[in-house]
Amino acid sequence: MTDLAAVKAALKTQAVETPSWAYGNSGTRFKVFAQAGVPRDPFEKLDDAAQVHAVTGVAPTVALHIPWDRVDDYGALAKHAEERGLKLGAINSNTFQDDDYKLGSICHPDPAVRRKAVGHLLECVDIMDATGSRDLKLWFADGTNYPGQDDIRSRQDRLAEGLAEVYERLGEGQRMLLEYKLFEPAFYTTDVPDWGTAYAHCLRLGEKAQVVVDTGHHAPGTNIEFIVATLLREGKLGGFDFNSRFYADDDLMVGAADPFQLFRIMYEVVRGGGFTSEVAFMLDQCHNIEAKIPAIVRSVMNVQEATAKALLVDRVALADAQASGDVLGANAVLMDAFNTDVRPLLREVREEMGLDPEPFAAYARSGWAERIVAERVGGEQAGWGA
Repeated sequence: MTDLAAVKAALKTQAVETPSWAYGNSGTRFKVFAQAGVPRDPFEKLDDAAQVHAVTGVAPTVALHIPWDRVDDYGALAKHAEERGLKLGAINSNTFQDDDYKLGSICHPDPAVRRKAVGHLLECVDIMDATGSRDLKLWFADGTNYPGQDDIRSRQDRLAEGLAEVYERLGEGQRMLLEYKLFEPAFYTTDVPDWGTAYAHCLRLGEKAQVVVDTGHHAPGTNIEFIVATLLREGKLGGFDFNSRFYADDDLMVGAADPFQLFRIMYEVVRGGGFTSEVAFMLDQCHNIEAKIPAIVRSVMNVQEATAKALLVDRVALADAQASGDVLGANAVLMDAFNTDVRPLLREVREEMGLDPEPFAAYARSGWAERIVAERVGGEQAGWGA
């Protein structure tokens, strides 16, 4: 039998990092639909993030993106976060929007472009020093579109060289999290296309380098929980970028497309000790047609529900069934946990944490949505175009 008190205690320690860019205007390459009340600067993004944490109790950190969140005084930004009960989380780099990066960034054939890209990554470490952030999160759009366009092996050499320089700059307690992506925008070869490539580079770099699993960055049918289990076993799972996909890298709300997959992933996290380790649980989503703050609240709740179900798995019964070769019995143990309605349990957890048991209702009553529409008039809304 599962110890419900232990499950509750674990859920109270959960932390889901929300991304600054999710509070701004974002969408697809075809269209970004602007919404009223969207933040106009990183400080207002933190104000919105504080509302998510206030009603969920488990979203205490906010990931920044540079240059989208560039400010003159990062210490002031960190203080602004602290005053709202938040901390600044991962610093995300951007080596994919400048014209210079058309043929790549740190894998580019031109040494001058590579130097520019590495300089930006080093700037991000400087920002980490100023904000107290632990993680530098790297995703590269680098790759090629046509056979023969560039030398595949040489690009891996350039990647290794650039990563090594940035790795050496990391301070005590700081980490490099390397993300991978199957394709897009490079369609023939992508320089970090899969977990194996990311793992190989991180293994070579050292203990401070770990892999990020973005749940949208895989080919259809990929067993993501196997990747998670393997990286946890090797001590190389640094974090998640949670989102949902139907076709490609759709960046929809986590748990929206396949909640059973999210449950299976979270079970492997629980099984592998990742829930109590340094694994970072981050959202990486854009909200193009839905209201942004409620969508992020819903996403945090989806992660909570999947985690609660994973914690409810009767691991003793599961191990017994597995050891005896009881195929259907073992599967039934997992399905029983997945089919459990954990919403009453999570309502109890929130009440015990001094929170409203219904985060959606609490946010609606706060009046924040109406307030930001009325107050955030003028200026330029934050976000990225397409």
